[in-house]
Amino acid sequence: MSADNPLIPQQTSLTHFDAEGQAHMVDVGDMALTARLARAAGSITMLPATFELVRDGTAKKGDVLGVARIAGIQASKRTSDLIPLCHPIALTKVSVAFTLDAAGSAVHCEVTARTTGQTGVEMEALTAVSVALLTIYDMCKAVDRAMQIGGIRLLEKAGGKSGHWQAD
Repeated sequence: MSADNPLIPQQTSLTHFDAEGQAHMVDVGDMALTARLARAAGSITMLPATFELVRDGTAKKGDVLGVARIAGIQASKRTSDLIPLCHPIALTKVSVAFTLDAAGSAVHCEVTARTTGQTGVEMEALTAVSVALLTIYDMCKAVDRAMQIGGIRLLEKAGGKSGHWQAD
């Protein structure tokens, strides 16, 4: 999306399709090695009693947020196995942070992924958020099947040819 209007795409063609419309992996071989960063976020809402289990660390399956943090990091490293046209990336840092929202009975997740490479880390950050939140769901579903995951989005990306972008 453009910096001026988020509803207008930055470019007019999709990079994962060739001139004949066939899906392909983008050739990043000629791209410069640059420091790259991506931040992504999302949330899971739950019943107040479920939130208390997560907050207090008393869920039957153990430390929900600790396990979800590891799951998010692990997922970021496996992104190219899950998203067909993603390049395998040598990540230099992935951090998964949770913010507890008692008033909303929600857990907010923010992931920062970093690399020095020829392609960005947006998909790794988004995958990490998604899997971290799914792990919270998995660990708490026995007591709350109505949990809702949402708002998964890119917050920021930096590095590479397209430069810096930040959500409003």
